[in-house]
Amino acid sequence: MRINTMIKTTLAIVAGAAIGAAACAQDLGIKAPPQSRPIAITKATIHPVSGPSIPNGHVLFEKGKITSVGPGDGVLPLGTLVIEAKGKHVYPGLFGAYSQTGLSEIGSIRATEDHRETGGTTPEVYAAVAVNPDSTLIPVTRANGILLQGVFPTGGLIPGRVSVMQMEGWTYEDMTVDADAGLVVGFPQTRQGQNIFGRADEAAQRRLDEAFEALEDLFKRSRTYREQRAMDGTRPVDARLEGVLGVLPEAGDAQNQVYLVVNEVEQIEAAVRWAIERRLRPVVVGGRDAHLVTDLLKKHDVPVIIVATHKFPKRSDSPYNESYTQPALLEKAGIRWAIASGEETPHERNLPYHVAQALAHGEPLGLTHDAAVRSVTLSPAQILGVAGRVGSLEIGKDATLIVTDGDPLEVRTNTEMAFIQGKTLDMNSKQTALYRKYLEKYRQLGLIRR
Repeated sequence: MRINTMIKTTLAIVAGAAIGAAACAQDLGIKAPPQSRPIAITKATIHPVSGPSIPNGHVLFEKGKITSVGPGDGVLPLGTLVIEAKGKHVYPGLFGAYSQTGLSEIGSIRATEDHRETGGTTPEVYAAVAVNPDSTLIPVTRANGILLQGVFPTGGLIPGRVSVMQMEGWTYEDMTVDADAGLVVGFPQTRQGQNIFGRADEAAQRRLDEAFEALEDLFKRSRTYREQRAMDGTRPVDARLEGVLGVLPEAGDAQNQVYLVVNEVEQIEAAVRWAIERRLRPVVVGGRDAHLVTDLLKKHDVPVIIVATHKFPKRSDSPYNESYTQPALLEKAGIRWAIASGEETPHERNLPYHVAQALAHGEPLGLTHDAAVRSVTLSPAQILGVAGRVGSLEIGKDATLIVTDGDPLEVRTNTEMAFIQGKTLDMNSKQTALYRKYLEKYRQLGLIRR
């Protein structure tokens, strides 16, 4: 079966499922069914990310997995739905490395905020369990090509565990790529500043000391608990201590990362050294000053998740574009890095433009377009430990990809089609419905042509 235009293709694939979706919020829409037949996207420029781009190439996927990527139309199984996408581009789904998507809906309404658990030390918590699959922000986000998220719990010393989620599914289980991608540690500041009277704030310093002691005590108790459980399997299970075991070196090949939420130079240095001394696998999250400690990060191969480039420099003597050039400086130093938007969840869709800003200011320093695209596709997949499934267009990986009419980092580019594990997504959202509504209003008023 051949379809000659993208419009006809979209209509053919989502016929029925999309009816009514345009008139209401997407959270009331029908989720995409599993892939029922092979699909081939042909005559497009394919961007595998893990290798060079392929002009006039194809991607073939079946049962949710990529089965062929290469030049030309390829050899297609009988019954393949062929989408001729001449002039279009195929990329892996964009990946937000740090987000609270599905955990946070409306900041001013407490009942819609579920990114922070009660208590400051909750390593037993999985972010995935709290993700709302019917969030109206999910279709808005994926309409701009963002199909994967590293969902982080927040707040306190150890708020819980990171979950990698895909932006489609009836339940959080359907959306989960990896429920336990590692433990979040809100590493304490290394020193406390002065109070309003210009004197050292002793009470605040005591709180910092107590936080360090609590962190050290938790890891010590977890190691002791592991040893005791190994000797006596009848010992009662402690869910809180169990939540730490996955990041300890005793976990072997299955050892998870520890995500250190740090920004200051001294804080980054202290956190990384603390983790290395305990043979943990650290990842710096935030990392506003990471480009100032590249020797340490390079020595221990510590990746950095940069949280936002759209921000002001902290110091009065810093260059105005310090945050814009940070990715290029990390790339030049040989540090593994990815970019997250750091925006409130309603604006998570702006992720590509944080990368674009970094590219615009990073090209004179040697940052390439390929590296920029990689920072929101394959790099976050590698850092979060799911690169075996997502992040690039390779045989055997999930068919989680987008079809665009241009560079996804360009604000004028539209994501015309998207697939998650081969499921064809409805690209309508609350915002597209509002666009059609007010477009019709101004047509009726005669302010725009019909």
